Amino acid sequence: MRAGALLLALAGLLSSAPTVAQPAPPAARPAQAYSASVANDWFSLSLQIIQQTPGFSPPVAARALGYLGLVLYESVVPGMPEHHSLAGQLNELSSLPWAQPDEPLHWPTVANAALATMNRMMFPHASAENKARIDLLERNMALKYGQDFDPAALTPEISNRSETFGRLMAMAIMTWARTDGGHEAWGPLRRDQARYVPPGGPGQWSATPPAFAPALLPRWGDNRPFVLRSAKECPAPPPPPYSEEAGSEFHRNAREVYDISNRATQEQRQFALYWADDPGKTPTPAGHWAFIANDLLKQRRASLAEAAQTLALLNMAMSDAFVAGWATKYSLNVLRPVTYVQLVFDSAWVPTLMDTPPFPEYPSGHSVQSSAAARVLAQVFGGQTRFTDNTHNDRGWGPRSFDSFQAAADEAARSRLYAGIHFGFGVEGGKVQGRCVADKVLALKLRR
Repeated sequence: MRAGALLLALAGLLSSAPTVAQPAPPAARPAQAYSASVANDWFSLSLQIIQQTPGFSPPVAARALGYLGLVLYESVVPGMPEHHSLAGQLNELSSLPWAQPDEPLHWPTVANAALATMNRMMFPHASAENKARIDLLERNMALKYGQDFDPAALTPEISNRSETFGRLMAMAIMTWARTDGGHEAWGPLRRDQARYVPPGGPGQWSATPPAFAPALLPRWGDNRPFVLRSAKECPAPPPPPYSEEAGSEFHRNAREVYDISNRATQEQRQFALYWADDPGKTPTPAGHWAFIANDLLKQRRASLAEAAQTLALLNMAMSDAFVAGWATKYSLNVLRPVTYVQLVFDSAWVPTLMDTPPFPEYPSGHSVQSSAAARVLAQVFGGQTRFTDNTHNDRGWGPRSFDSFQAAADEAARSRLYAGIHFGFGVEGGKVQGRCVADKVLALKLRR
């Protein structure tokens, strides 16, 4: 009965809530007045859960982070008087719950409840230990950050109202998320679809050694993006025509992969391993950039409002980048370097640093996603911002410093060539597509 009543209340809010934001009540402190600590802690835990939960391949992880960033922003945007909701701008999202102007809310409490609820729904298959961590973090947030949860100002009425609003916001966004085509994409909801059979022919992708695994998420490019009108709105430039003729552009690119793999420098090998960001071992490529952003927000003592804007834009851009990249991958079905090299140069060759991922080559997903992430972060923090990447410190691989976000993204993209799993044209084409995705996301109107 309680669940039914809550859903009825949510339905009423969704049907009647205005799409135009209303200003925060004068009695409420704005979200800008609070630290980003709630957001920092929740995203740190979300990255841990992504790493430790089966099924969170890079596209799936990016999607989860996209919704977590959005629910953070929408939960506190009523407390950002110069900003408004993204309802009406994102695909098929016409309205969301909105705060009543005469009922003050406490924004850290709202964000805490929203992110706790969203983590539970986004990671239903998380381990028992991680589910307990979600409960513990939600319960202890007020004790951990007393400066943001002042008991003298946070009355039981405001606290209860804030928790309810945060949970309703998470439920509303999750209801929308379940219709995007990516919800449980690897699970029971997709078992009725015909098995994907890759097209045959010269230059076409086929399963690669050593595992010869089936294609990963071949229909991911059909998912509804957050911002792009469709995955085709940001195409990658055409790859060179397939050719096995010596001197052709395709042949030269394949020879480059083969030669670098056989004579890779220690630095090139380090780049390849540093940016591999394998699922199950790391929080994936999107998680790597989310960690960088979260770390910078901590270092700069950002406000809750600043964190909400940054994490929403960054993570939606990375999610849309994977949708666009995957659509291109499976529409062109370009073969991987290992297949070409074995056909033309060396039948016994395989990349020595890592196995080739089980999906088509063009474009490089790392290039698309990293270029999108770097462009968003450059807009937020400044294009020439020097930063230190601490993502892999606990693995003994850092810290590493970069002169700019673009420099890091270029290294991440190039690392896939050094690893022997992408052609140079796949790296460069992905950069073009990623920058386009970022520009579409950055064109959202957050301010009034």
